[in-house]
This record gives sequence, structure tokens and C-alpha cells, in this order.
Amino acid sequence: MKAVRARFGERVRQLRQAGGWSQEELAERTNRPWTYIGGAERGERNPTLRVIADLTKAFGVPIRELFPERES
Repeated sequence: MKAVRARFGERVRQLRQAGGWSQEELAERTNRPWTYIGGAERGERNPTLRVIADLTKAFGVPIRELFPERES
């Protein structure tokens, strides 16, 4: 089973790519360095609630959309 950070990061990447955005564009929309976005997508970062809120705002999705269901 993948760690929650890895699943979260994969979901952020999916949403970013679905929007046709680069990591740099998402970083700009969330006021974060692009290196932070890359680390989050790789599951290397443990985003704070503020970062999660900024991501939901940038993507225009409810918070639950950032947290995929657990794998069986």
C-alpha cells in the first residue's frame, strides 16, 4: 500500500496535468517554489493545511478531491 504522501502527490500531479499546467504554473498559482510542487508530487513533502487549501483553490476542487481513496 502506498503512503498517503505518495498518493496525495500522484493526485496533485493528475490534477495539474489535467489542467495542462506545468509545475511552474501551479507553483505560481499557489505562491510556492516549483521545487516544492515537484517534491509534493513525488511524495517527498508533507504539505501543511495552508498548502492543501491553496492547492484546492488553484484547482477549483473540494479538498476531498486531493485525497484518493485507499488502495485495496
